[in-house]
Amino acid sequence: MRRDATYHHGGRYARAIGAVISVLSLGGCGAFSNLSYVGHAPPMTPITNPTQAATWRPVSMPMPPLRDVPSAPDSLWRRGARAFFKDQRASRVGDIITITVNINDAATLKDQTTLGRTGSESMGVPNLFGLESLIPRVLGKGVNPSSLVSVSGAGNSTGTGQIQRNESVTLSLAGEITQVLPNGNFVVVARQEMRVNNELRVLTVSGICRPQDIASNNIVQANQLAEARISYGGRGLISGQQSPRVGQQILDDIVPF
Repeated sequence: MRRDATYHHGGRYARAIGAVISVLSLGGCGAFSNLSYVGHAPPMTPITNPTQAATWRPVSMPMPPLRDVPSAPDSLWRRGARAFFKDQRASRVGDIITITVNINDAATLKDQTTLGRTGSESMGVPNLFGLESLIPRVLGKGVNPSSLVSVSGAGNSTGTGQIQRNESVTLSLAGEITQVLPNGNFVVVARQEMRVNNELRVLTVSGICRPQDIASNNIVQANQLAEARISYGGRGLISGQQSPRVGQQILDDIVPF
């Protein structure tokens, strides 16, 4: 009897452990990632070469044809040069550059539509070469040849929509030139991580800029970046509480109502 009770308790414990494992597996890698830093702040990402990341790909853009610069051995000025003296601005792969982001967007869209329609149609055969008297014999005595078909319809549709959006992002972070394109434009990438208590903020800005858009103090505005990608997010206790659970997200995707 004691052996059976021990087996019963052991089976219940095994089922409980299996249920816990199943719940954790629903969370995927995110749940195990959160569990990895329980009791301490989330770790920062080590400084690495962005071109060595598995997701990094060289940027390929349409380029103008290359032109040969004629030599001028007796001249102090070289054709095509951007400055007479040495330019101290960032111009090579690995040079540090500061990107300033100042976004203050506001958009309001309001749309109202009202549609109404009424129609009426009638058709009859009061005279048909004297054959109209045959219609009641074929279709029944209750049929009036002068009013065979009568159709009427009415429709009404009303729609109202409104969208209002306000976004404001102001930040400045340092990055570096990761690639120099054949036409001289720079591919810049800036990343920054800031941890306050148990909340980690991750800022990422990347894009393509022209050398002449870089100021003398090596600052370029984000609105001067082509193909700009700006990301501001993070992870931690507060971010985890603001995000819906994995099970809720799955139900939101699969439940049709």
